[in-house]
Amino acid sequence: MDYVRLGNTGLKVSQVCLGMMSYGDPAKLAWTLPLDQAEPLIRRAVDGGVNFFDTADVYSAGESEVVTGKALRAIFPRREDYVLATKVYSQVGDGPNDRGLSRKHILDGIDASLRRLGTDYVDLYQIHRWDPETPIEETMEALNDVVRAGKARYIGASSMWAWQFAKAQHVASVNGWARFVSMQNHYNLLYREEEREMLPLCADQGVGVIPWSPLARGVLARAGSSTETARAGSDQRIASLYDPENDKLVIDRVAQLAADRGVPAAQLALAWVLRRSEITAPIVGATKEQHIDDALAAVSVTLSDDEAAFLEQPYRPREVRF
Repeated sequence: MDYVRLGNTGLKVSQVCLGMMSYGDPAKLAWTLPLDQAEPLIRRAVDGGVNFFDTADVYSAGESEVVTGKALRAIFPRREDYVLATKVYSQVGDGPNDRGLSRKHILDGIDASLRRLGTDYVDLYQIHRWDPETPIEETMEALNDVVRAGKARYIGASSMWAWQFAKAQHVASVNGWARFVSMQNHYNLLYREEEREMLPLCADQGVGVIPWSPLARGVLARAGSSTETARAGSDQRIASLYDPENDKLVIDRVAQLAADRGVPAAQLALAWVLRRSEITAPIVGATKEQHIDDALAAVSVTLSDDEAAFLEQPYRPREVRF
């Protein structure tokens, strides 16, 4: 496993980030794993060199943060040995201020996340989405205060329009506040709209890119296979983000090249994401040992320019989907 800088910071992260959405409370999401089943998979990732872990306050209604904190404390002898990221924005309670990016919700949210995680700080605190109801000045000042209080080392953002991201960075710059060091966006072989503006913006500004769903929520990992998974049968966002019929040409090419190369489709699809210079570390979910092994192996899979072009050629522009 290689370790790379997160954007222009001095922070070193593994080239694969383990997404912790897969761990939490099965009663809330059928395909999530409780602590006793999650910890062996997290250990396997750590043994392979992973030091970067991403969760959110909304995953399993906070239970993902609880499982993440307990597992990492059991595995790592020191808090300094791993990089922990979480997010704020989504609805986490019944009150009118239990969501969004107001100063109140951000300051309440970081304290609640730290309690669930069982730590004094997170390395990366991210806004999960853009909040159209809160002035960006209020949001950026509150995030700056979180950093200055030592509750987060860095701040990051997730899916939004490029102009929104640029505006937030400008507001932070002119006020001398902490800027976003990373962008967690939607990017994979089936969804490449980020190549238009967001990826060039991040490259120009030295922002790390840690894409979510690099395997299209498992759709690309199953290329060439008829195997159904628990997540495929219960994850409603798959249908809203992807259309297997329209995406069939790309999926078929992943399956064909994987067969020709003799590697799993998941490794091939991840290798394609990793070969782009803008990408720091894709966020990979795992509910089986093979998922971990494929993610680790993908770092060493090299695609030629011709192979990459073969995978890319059938893609057609699509509606922007966050």
